[in-house]
This record gives sequence, C-alpha cells and structure tokens, in this order.
Amino acid sequence: MKFGKEFGAQMVPEWQEAYMDYDFLKTLLKEIQRFKLRNRPPATPGGGLKRKLTMYRAFSGLTQRNNHSPKIPSSFPDIESQSILVNSVNRDGSQSYETTFLMSSDEGGEYELVYFRRLDDEFNKVNKFYKAKVEEVMKEATMLNTQMDALIAFRIKVENPIGWSDRSADMTRLASDVAASAATLAASTPSGARASRGVHIMDSIEEGPSLHDDEQSDKSINDREEGNGGNGIRKVQAVEKPQNIRGARPAPLEILNHVKMNNTLETPRSTIKGFLKVPQKTELKFTRENLRRVEEQLKRAFVEFYQKLRLLKSYSFLNTLAFSKIMKKYDKITSRDASKAYMKMVDNSYLGSSDEVTKVMERVEATFIKHFSNSNRSKGMSILRPKAKRERHRTTFYMGFFSGCTAALIIALILIIRARNIMDEPGRETYMKTLFPLYSFFGFIVLHLIMYATNIFFWRRYRVNYSFIFGFKQGTEMGYRQVFLVGFGIAVLALICVLSNLDMEMDPKTKDYEQFTELLPLILVILLLVLLFLPFNVLYRSARFFLLICLFHCIAAPLYKVVLPDFFLADQLTSQVQAIRSLEFYVCYYGWGDYKQRENTCKTSGVYNTFYFIVAVIPYWSRLLQCLRRLFEEKDPMQGYNGLKYFVTIVAVSLRTAYSLNKGIAWKVIAWIFSVTAAIAGTYWDLVIDWGLLQRHSKNRWLRDKLLVPNKIIYYVAMVLNVLLRFAWLQTVLNFTFFSLHKETSIAIVASLEIIRRGIWNFFRLENEHLNNVGKYRAFKSVPLPFNYDEDDDKDE
Repeated sequence: MKFGKEFGAQMVPEWQEAYMDYDFLKTLLKEIQRFKLRNRPPATPGGGLKRKLTMYRAFSGLTQRNNHSPKIPSSFPDIESQSILVNSVNRDGSQSYETTFLMSSDEGGEYELVYFRRLDDEFNKVNKFYKAKVEEVMKEATMLNTQMDALIAFRIKVENPIGWSDRSADMTRLASDVAASAATLAASTPSGARASRGVHIMDSIEEGPSLHDDEQSDKSINDREEGNGGNGIRKVQAVEKPQNIRGARPAPLEILNHVKMNNTLETPRSTIKGFLKVPQKTELKFTRENLRRVEEQLKRAFVEFYQKLRLLKSYSFLNTLAFSKIMKKYDKITSRDASKAYMKMVDNSYLGSSDEVTKVMERVEATFIKHFSNSNRSKGMSILRPKAKRERHRTTFYMGFFSGCTAALIIALILIIRARNIMDEPGRETYMKTLFPLYSFFGFIVLHLIMYATNIFFWRRYRVNYSFIFGFKQGTEMGYRQVFLVGFGIAVLALICVLSNLDMEMDPKTKDYEQFTELLPLILVILLLVLLFLPFNVLYRSARFFLLICLFHCIAAPLYKVVLPDFFLADQLTSQVQAIRSLEFYVCYYGWGDYKQRENTCKTSGVYNTFYFIVAVIPYWSRLLQCLRRLFEEKDPMQGYNGLKYFVTIVAVSLRTAYSLNKGIAWKVIAWIFSVTAAIAGTYWDLVIDWGLLQRHSKNRWLRDKLLVPNKIIYYVAMVLNVLLRFAWLQTVLNFTFFSLHKETSIAIVASLEIIRRGIWNFFRLENEHLNNVGKYRAFKSVPLPFNYDEDDDKDE
C-alpha cells in the first residue's frame, strides 16, 4: 500500500483537517517534476561514451568513492551547497517556522518556493494543533490527579470508618499504595501544577514505613525522566523532601472536606427533582457500594483518557513520518539535499521533541494496573488497549448461507403460489386479513436491518465514525456482516413459517386449521423477544442491551437526558408505525380471536381502534417530548421548531387513521391538509437541518461545502427520493390502486417505502453529524467524574 493511502487510513476521522495535507503537497511536487521534464536538456547521444567516462573517472579519483579525499568539517558546513534555511519566528505570541529557499533564482525556482510556503503552513498547523491538544490532556491529567487524591481518602475512610488515629498503620499502608500511583500522574502535569502536586504527594506518603520505598520509586522515575531528556529542575522538585509545608495542600483525609459527590447517575427521580429544583444530596457516604461506583467511574475516565493519549501519540508519529516522506520525494525530484535540514527542524520542534504524552502514558498505565486491575499487567493493558475487532470467517460464511437460504425460500414461495394458483383460492381474502399482517411484521424488521447494515457498510467506506457518534463501547459495535446475519436469520425463520401454514384448506369436519401451524407467527415473535432480552453473553449481548437501554429512554422521555442514540432510535420508530400496529394485531388476534378458524373482530372493536390511534402516535410523541426536554435544557429555539414539526405530524397521522376507519369527504380534506403540511415541514427539515444541504452559498451548488461522497449526483438523487417517498402516504388518502393489489399489500408496500426512506436518511444524517464533529475536532467521549473539587475553600484556607 502506498504511504498516502496508509496515511489516510490511520488518521483520526475527526482530526482529518488537522493532519498534514499530504496529497496537496504531492500535487505541488508533481508540478515541479513536470517542469523539470519539460525543461530537461537533451541527453548526450552515445551511451557508450558516457559509461566509459564514468569508468575513467572512477579510476582517476574524481568521484566520491575516493575515501582519501579531504572532508569539510561538520562544524563548518558548506553554506553554498544548502538549498534551504529554516528559522523560528514569533507570530501573534506563538512560535512558528519559516523556510527560506536559497535557490529561487534557479530555473523553476518559483515552483519550489510555493512548495516550501505550503509546507511551512502545513507544519505550523500540525505543530499548533498538537501543542494545543497536549495542553488539554495535561489539564485533564491535573484533574484526574485530584480525583485520585479523593479516591485515596475515600478508600481510607471506607476501610477504616472509625477514624485515622485508631488504625494508623493500616491507613498508612493504604495511603502509600494509592498515593504512589497518584504521584505518577502528578509528575506529568504542567509545571505549576506539577510542583504543587509533588508537594502534596510527598506530604501524603510521609506518615509511615513505606516512605523509603516510595522515595526510591520516585527517584527511579526521575532518573528515567533525566535519561529521556527531562530537565534537572523537575528532578529536584520531585525528589527533594519538602520541609514545613504541611499547610500548603490538604492532607489525604482533609481533601474530603473540599470535594462533593457528582450525581452522574441520571434517573427519572433525579430528573423530576431537578425540574422541581429540589436540592440534590451531594454529601459523601463512605460505603462500599459508593466506593465501587466511584472506582468504576474513574476506571472509565482513565480508559478514555488513555485513548486520547494514544491518538495524540499516533498523530505525532504519523505527521512526522509524513513530513519525512514528502521531503524525501522532494529530494528525489529536485536532486537537492534539503530533507536533512528540514527534518532537523521537525525533530527540534514541539511536535518532534515533546515527550509529555509518552511519559503520561507510562504513568497512567502504572496507575491503572496497580489500582484498577489488581496489579495484573496483562489484564490492565487488555482494558487500556483493547484488541481490534476481528472479522470472523464464520460470520461471513453464515451470512452468505442465510442470505442464500432467504433467496431460495422467496423463490420457492413464489413458485408454490403460482403452481397452486393460491391467489384464486377462496381462502385468499381470509389469509390476507389475518396472517399477512402477522408475517409482514417480520418483513418490516428484516428490511430495516438490511438498510442499517447497508448504512454501516457505507459509513465505514467513507470513514464515518459511527461507533463513536452512537457511543458504542469499543469492540462491541456490530459490523455490517453481523447485522446482515441477524436480518437474514430472521428472514429464514419467517419464510419457513410462511411456507408451513400457507395451506388455505380447512378440515371439512371441524372447519379448523392446524393449530401448530397457526401458532407459528406467535411462537416466532416470542422467540425473538426471548433472544432480545436474553441475559447471557451470547448473540451480541452488548448490542442488544444498548438497544434496550435506548428503547427504554425513548419510552421514558423526557425523564432522561436526550443523547443522539436515543433520538436516533426514536426517529427509526417513527418509520415502523405499521410494525407497531402489527404487534397490536398479534395481541388482538391471538388474545380475542379464533386463530384456528382465522377469524377475529379486531377491526370492529372500539378498544382496538382506540389503540390503533395510540400506537401510531407513540413514536412521534416520544420525539416531541425529547425535543421539549432539549428545549428546556439547551434553550435552543430550533428544538422548539422541531417539536412543532412532530406535533403537526401527530395530528396528520391521527387524521389519516381516522379517515381510514371512517370514510368521508370531510376527514379526507382535513387529513390531506395536515398531511401535506407535515410532509413539507419534514422534507425541509430533513434536507436543510438534518442533512445540511440546500445551502445557497456553498461551493458545491445546493449542497454542503464538505462532502464525503465524491459523486455529487448521489446527493441530488437522495433529495429527490426523500421528497417522493415522503409523499408515499398519498396512497392511504387518495386510495390509489396498483395492479389490483390487496389493501394489506398496499399498506405493506407504503410502509416498506418509508423504511427505505429512513435508511437513506440515516446515512446522510450521520454523515452531517460526523462532519460537525470533524469541524469541532470532537474525537472523544466526555466521561463524568465522581468527585467535584471545590478549590475556593482551599484558597480561603
């Protein structure tokens, strides 16, 4: 693989704009190369003469192979042979680098001058971004160090609830164990914080027999720092024992006077209390349950922090390597020796010389292994550095097997219907009114899974970081093969059931259908529900539980904070209204109907018709409540407009349902008006807000400035399809007929078109979300911390 492709494949997706623009610099080098080729002097005819001349020069000692030729001392470089000079300058209070091209008078020198200007711009961009990110993680290291101090004291209080003085030896042991690792983080904070934290840690581990061991470990750490280029001042600050500094920072137990518990676990009860402005209880309760919860939260925070450090280290390495590669290409094309001088500047810059990230990584590893994995290094590193998810051949095989079985069963079903002429059987109408709505439920689910798997495939192809956006735990997200496997597996089971009770004939004596085959749809639904709620670690348990949690948050809206997975799932449910109605029909058909004779009175039941309204409105109502919650929290008027859109949709859906149950010109007109209004509002919101398209002043006409799909026609086709599929409900209002299809078939087709529209919406919605994250360089999840440290109290003392 060429370096350019490998470089792009290993980029952090959200930081793409901050990486060196390798492809553009290669384009500039190609322009230089083309100029060289156009203006290259004609070759001297007679290759033999050239070879003879080369041979004679080798013998005469005129070539560089003569080892006895005098060398220029390294301290006195030949300035005339240099092609560039790299200088450090200060711009707006920040350090940047400028390259002076000394050969601009040469033929074609203007091309090389442009190249070095762009090269400097790219390097200064990379160096500035890296320095800013390192400063961010250093501040976070300081914050995590404070959290570790609080955890030290919290553990001590839990282990010894009576008091410090009663069991001083045991408490000293605990303090030394935990403080030693906290010290490792302290040494990596910025200079001011590092000095103060160093004082604090030395003070906290002073009270016991373990002091000598801790001092030895501190000394070894500082010796390693000195070997890695650390300055001597840092060593003195960390190794020298402070004197008379007891009052500088709070002691381990005293820090508990300055911290409060963060109420990070949101429940409906806490939401209601917050709405009623009931003060939350933040006092510390020293119980083992709270200790376990605090340790779990800090464990997640350390894991996420370590991932940030890994990405920063990768960012530094990849960009340094990219500058080395591009300069080697420059030397090869121009036959100059400029890469050494430029790479020396790169190595001396903050990007090449800073080792803070590496040191913090080492200390985070030591802290995590000691206190979150019981000193088991292999276990700790497996959590900090989870292995990349490997695609199993078994998954691919079964996906192909079930997809082939699905195709074969569909063909068999068509052939059986044609051979037996089932469409003309007397029981056709009964079958379409009873069993077809039952089995169409599985068709809606399978179609949605196929669209979702297709989305995952294209998200990966265009490097949309869907696992980060959805908040999946690393290594547990399902790939498109797994989703296809689940979808085709359900399709095979459903098609087998369809073929099993496709028989239209009744028993002439009892006039009953066979009981087992009539119960097959219900058995399959129960099986899927059991598999969904199965607590064992099989069949993608993490993904199933993630789905159930998001589903519960949708049902309990607005009692939970609205995050993207929750409202994304609620939007999916708005496209599965007919599937939800099919579940209602299951309850009515098998609960109050005579399934043996395929008879029911669901359509004439007042209770059923009432719930027929309710279940269709539930997904839109959930989205409306989510919008109101976000409006209340974020004070964003756009959420109010979005909620108004869903309210109009609720009215439109209710009116269309009323028209389908009570035919009449008045219902038809009102349903038409509100449905058109809802469709226009929904289409505008999809294209402009959710997809970020239809921008008049964009460099891509009517699209966004940044696009992931190279072929722009895809966006225009998607917009047209969105408009057409949005108005697929016209069939339900105007009663269009397609080739004499049964009413239930028409309803299923319209519902399937809505699912397809939702699948298209999913890709562009997440693409827009990904680009927003890229624009803000958001590549990490924010992990809530268990403690809130009040620094004002500390200052008062």
